[in-house]
Amino acid sequence: MEEKEGPRISDEEIKALERPHSNLLIMYLLQGLAATIAFPIVFGPLFFKYYTLRYRFDDEGISARWGILFRKEIYLTYRRIQDIHVSRNLFERWLGIGKVEVQTASGSSAAELVIEGMPAYDSVRDFLYARMRGAKGQSAAGADAGTSTSGTGAAGEVEVIALLREIKGELEGTRRALEARHTSSEGA
Repeated sequence: MEEKEGPRISDEEIKALERPHSNLLIMYLLQGLAATIAFPIVFGPLFFKYYTLRYRFDDEGISARWGILFRKEIYLTYRRIQDIHVSRNLFERWLGIGKVEVQTASGSSAAELVIEGMPAYDSVRDFLYARMRGAKGQSAAGADAGTSTSGTGAAGEVEVIALLREIKGELEGTRRALEARHTSSEGA
């Protein structure tokens, strides 16, 4: 059986996403109904999570926050992201939504952040992968300046080689000076 992709949206539309799709509330309702007698206990917190759940995609990272009494906020920079997975159970496929699970190197096998209720889950995953790869190709200084150090080009390579030769010359001069000092102190 071939898996159908979710709708594709642009990076600007992803950055504008703040709320999950309304089908997530239907998913939560189905989860509550599956609990039969414990419906109010299961559905209540899920209901409040849905109405308070907010996402924010910016140039530095992604954040999610939810909760009324117990507020939870997660902010991940693209640099910290290690892996991204899309998962969809039977009901999520039926409702046309999916979860994008973002993992970091925190040591936990569970996802650090789950972006749920997204109809454009493939676009969100691709957006995060592109940002994650871009952040990995930047040095700490390059990330602040917004310049990538992964592709220095021919001019950059010539400058690096010249700098290395200069450093080599300085080190050789220092070694000769130390050897001369050492031999003169032994002769005295």
